[in-house]
Amino acid sequence: MTDIAEFRSAVVPRLEEEVVAIHNGDVGPRMALWSHSDPVTLFGAEMTRQGWDELEPAFELLAASFSGSESLDFEVLAAEVSKDLGYVVGIEHSVAARRGAPAVSYALRVTTIFRREAGEWKVVHRHGDRYDESGRNRPADRIDGAAGPTDVRSDQAADL
Repeated sequence: MTDIAEFRSAVVPRLEEEVVAIHNGDVGPRMALWSHSDPVTLFGAEMTRQGWDELEPAFELLAASFSGSESLDFEVLAAEVSKDLGYVVGIEHSVAARRGAPAVSYALRVTTIFRREAGEWKVVHRHGDRYDESGRNRPADRIDGAAGPTDVRSDQAADL
């Protein structure tokens, strides 16, 4: 088995487990998966935090806001590992309920960075934001058809 295959088999099931657990109101698997040693950072769909002293209460609050997971499909787009650092890029397709409301379907595009600590992979950074499935294979609309970041319409800039 290659280093990347070993890394993926070690971390992807744990990522899936911790997302389902959070959606069921259980913060335990997320607390176990994340490093408690700074630097750790979160650029989340709902909040941004830095340092374990900010992350721990944020994760507890997040778990308390969910009231049930119906499904999760973690689509891995890329993964790499080199010595004691690795990352996974993917899309989390979820159906989950919050605060007792009916479950809704949503997707997050996520990048998770891991650091090996005492032989175990721990999350040190997660960047997640809402993902609109409708634009998945559509090229960006351009004002004049030219490529380049300055050609994006101003109403699209917030989505970059």
